[in-house]
Amino acid sequence: MYTILGIIAKPMGWLMRLLYGVVGHYGIAIIIFTVVVKLCLYPLYIKQTKSTVKMAEVQPKMQALQRKYANDKETLNIKMAELYKEEKFNPMGGCLPMLIQMPIIMGLFALLRNPMKYITGDMIFAFHESFLWIKDLSQPDPWILPIIAGVATFISFTMNQLLSGKDNANNQMGGMMKMMQFIFPIMILWMARSFPSGLALYWAVSQIIQIFFNIHMATLRKKLRNDKGGNKKKGKK
Repeated sequence: MYTILGIIAKPMGWLMRLLYGVVGHYGIAIIIFTVVVKLCLYPLYIKQTKSTVKMAEVQPKMQALQRKYANDKETLNIKMAELYKEEKFNPMGGCLPMLIQMPIIMGLFALLRNPMKYITGDMIFAFHESFLWIKDLSQPDPWILPIIAGVATFISFTMNQLLSGKDNANNQMGGMMKMMQFIFPIMILWMARSFPSGLALYWAVSQIIQIFFNIHMATLRKKLRNDKGGNKKKGKK
């Protein structure tokens, strides 16, 4: 596992070193690094959003098949496959972007938790630089940055739940996700108090960017629904 994380973290370390060479400050390099990573992941968020909207469109037909073939699992599976083919819908489309993101996030975690392992050269003293109120980015910030990270995570998570809730109102995972809406930000706050400030800074900035992504995704979902609704009306005419 650590070898895999190292393979992912190493090129990220090169990027971090490159950014540090340009801006000359570890904290600012982390912020720019975070923006670059989020922009690289942006196409995956778009794909995930489109898949979620498509799921909402196909879900009534899926539920109708589940009711009709409730006692015939084999036929249900065949009909489901036919429906996916007819609608050109991949049920894993919404999960794939998240699966791709996970090793990237884990690689970032490895890099920023132990940067000296993956970044060498003239940056060896950079990890101890101060940033705003933080005296040493290699040491934990007891409260301010963890609170910012926790609050930003809560807002981002809540927005995401509100958006996906409209498309997955009957989702059985809804109750668990509602609970995670509160537990996850608290976990982030608690962990950020023990992690290097550089890692907490990355997460806080990442979640703030994600809030703006969520606002954009909400607009995109609305546009996709309106386009679908307009096409259906034209089809009826």
